[in-house]
Amino acid sequence: MFFIKSNYVLFFCFAFALSINAQDGSKAIALKAILQSIEKQHHVYFNYIEDEIAFVKIEPPKKSLSLNEKLVYLHKKTNLQFEKIDPKFITIIPKKEVERVCGYVFSKDDNLPQEGTNIQLLNGGSTTTDKKGYFEIATEKATEIGISHIGFISQKIDMLDLKNKNCPKIFLELEVLKLENVTANHYLASGITKTIDGTFVVKPKKQGILPGLIEPDVLQTMLQIPGIYTADESLSSINVRGGTHDQNLFLWNGIKMYQTGHFFGLISAFNPNLATTVSISKNGSSAFFGESVSSVVDISSNTNKFEKNSFSAGINMINLDVYSKFNINKNGFLEIAARKSITDFVETPTYTKYYNKAFQNTSVSDFSTNQNIDYQNEEKFNFYDITLKYSQKIGQKDHLILDLITINDHLNVEQKATINDVVQSESNSLFQKNHGANLSWKRNWNSKNSSKINVFSSSYEIDAEKNKIQDNQIVKQENSVLDNGFKIENSHIITSKFSFNNGYQFNEIGSTNLDQVNTPAFYRKIKEVLSTHALIVEGKYNDTLSKIYLNAGMRLNYIVEFKKYLFEPRLQFNYGISNSLSLEILGEFKSQNCFQIIDQQGDYFGVEKRRWILSNNNTIPIQKSKQASIGFSFNKNNWLITLENFYKKVTGINSSGQGFQNQLEFAKINGDYDVLGSEILVQKKINHFITWLSYAYNDNNYHFPGMEQTEFSNNFELKNVVSWAGTYDIGNLKIALGSKWYSGRPITTPIGIDNSDSLNPTIEYNTPNNKNLDDFFQVNFSTTYKWESSNNTQYKLGLSIINVFDKQNEISEYYRINPTTNTIEDVKTYSLERTPNLSFRVAF
Repeated sequence: MFFIKSNYVLFFCFAFALSINAQDGSKAIALKAILQSIEKQHHVYFNYIEDEIAFVKIEPPKKSLSLNEKLVYLHKKTNLQFEKIDPKFITIIPKKEVERVCGYVFSKDDNLPQEGTNIQLLNGGSTTTDKKGYFEIATEKATEIGISHIGFISQKIDMLDLKNKNCPKIFLELEVLKLENVTANHYLASGITKTIDGTFVVKPKKQGILPGLIEPDVLQTMLQIPGIYTADESLSSINVRGGTHDQNLFLWNGIKMYQTGHFFGLISAFNPNLATTVSISKNGSSAFFGESVSSVVDISSNTNKFEKNSFSAGINMINLDVYSKFNINKNGFLEIAARKSITDFVETPTYTKYYNKAFQNTSVSDFSTNQNIDYQNEEKFNFYDITLKYSQKIGQKDHLILDLITINDHLNVEQKATINDVVQSESNSLFQKNHGANLSWKRNWNSKNSSKINVFSSSYEIDAEKNKIQDNQIVKQENSVLDNGFKIENSHIITSKFSFNNGYQFNEIGSTNLDQVNTPAFYRKIKEVLSTHALIVEGKYNDTLSKIYLNAGMRLNYIVEFKKYLFEPRLQFNYGISNSLSLEILGEFKSQNCFQIIDQQGDYFGVEKRRWILSNNNTIPIQKSKQASIGFSFNKNNWLITLENFYKKVTGINSSGQGFQNQLEFAKINGDYDVLGSEILVQKKINHFITWLSYAYNDNNYHFPGMEQTEFSNNFELKNVVSWAGTYDIGNLKIALGSKWYSGRPITTPIGIDNSDSLNPTIEYNTPNNKNLDDFFQVNFSTTYKWESSNNTQYKLGLSIINVFDKQNEISEYYRINPTTNTIEDVKTYSLERTPNLSFRVAF
């Protein structure tokens, strides 16, 4: 009986389950039937492939829904795409699975994952890697994928290689000239390296961010290197190991540049969006470089063929610029860059800060100080620079390159005041310009021998005119330099370890100085010319296995007018003590015939008061320098520690070229200076964060025989300089914060006034450079962000703040007599106030 009841219960449950299933199944019907129903109700037609919907069954949508609502419902239920061709026809497309590839990106150098690496499909799509270096991207029918990251060599990978492997590891190699020739990569920032010959190589296009910079400015970057500084914040007054600015050799594509700054030193004259390689040598420079007793800064733009045309334009609160590079034939291209100040259109807060800094305590500002009644002032200042490169490869062995550059600054100031019902006015104008050209031909004779010929010309001119209208007095001043020459370089590879270079250089330099006054009549014009021949030899030994590098060179100069020979040996030696520790020894003898002096502090309105002159081998001797240094470099586990000790002596200097504003201002005596110093850098890289601390010590002293005190501190001595910075670079965002502290430069204080000549009282001074200014301290900040649109147009936005805390730093001080009160006035000059700057750039 129990068995019968049990079977009855089971049968009842089974039947109920079938009934429920039949009821649920009755609600799901074939998709084709649903489509036919919709066609009748809404008078539309569906296009589809029978096989793609034959087995699809779903519950039909409510008839009360609109056509669009039904299509959305069907898409959610079936995962099919419903596309309206027109109001009457609807096409059904099956959704295909999106094919994706993935991978991990690492640095080959330290095996660390690289966050922020750009992954670019060559047909448009892009992404970036995460903290683990991982990326994933839809293939979108692409056949290749591009991988790029700042400081690394870009790669192209076949899509099939990624599809056939399960998220493979991809290793990027550091982008350096030759890995075995680099002692420090990522020096201060990505894109900056120190090579085995002691040279610093900067690649602005690959450079990471530095404090206060939103553009890869060549000269501002140079100031971050220990031992290089500017005592007055001017890029026209860069001091390298105690030397003056004119003692540095600045080359732009083989052209010597006599003007390096716009805005009278506050802005670099070299377009930051153009240069591709900058080599900076503080000591041990190649024998192919002459005519300098301090550093060498060699700026060159790219000469290689490129794949596609490019254009970019940018603007900041000082200037705007454009850049274009395009192929003109299969083996040639043209590159043009231009930059112009925006002061013709608008005066920004940044311009105002720069103007106040550049013209404080000059005749431009003194007029307003002395005349404070109904004072009116109208000034116009503008600058521009233009560069052009033409590159043409001829066959397989010859390469022809033409480089042109022009740099122009113009200042015009109209000043007027009414004093005792008498109108007094002045009209001041100042022009400064540097034009240059270089024609280069390179011939590869075979795989081991090549030759290069450069024919160059550089023309510099500065003109000033002051017109005192009420006195009918016109004062004119002019200074010009014309530097023409040619250079031949031959390179010979003897073995895999040894190479030999030789060459010849001829230079003819002429300088002209003019001073003219109409009332009272005065005219002085001095023109000088010097011709120099130079023979050059260099032997280079580089054994990467024994880690020995030696480059010994000799430059023999013959100065025609003096009938004088000068021997200049050069030395570069590097020994790898271990994989992480290396020893460096550098040395050089150099000479210079063309340099700057200050005739009168008020020359050229006191704005750009220096003028170029030539040696006469008598009262103005040839400047000569000797320098030796020994250093160590430790590079391991992303730690970089460098130490360098040096001694430098420069003879043949004239006091008029040192910027004295004390008892030596008009002395014009010859002497020398020597510098004993140390430079230390400690740097740590942690993934995308780099922080560094540097210290430079300089004991820099003059020696002027015949003076009561023959030895005293150099005007440009900054005995202690400390810099710190932290930079963060991830993907498209870069942030930098840094500070700089240094001890104040020397000045000479007055004792009183000597009135022995009542018509011409003078200041009595203490011993030269008996006191130092207060310490200098400044904090700078900068950040940039870039992004890319779907059509591969790149955008970049930047913000910088110089002197974040708006600290008032005194950078110079001198004294003068007030003729009205016959008292001593203390004249002080200060650094930039807090100065913001914004930039925006677009490239495609």
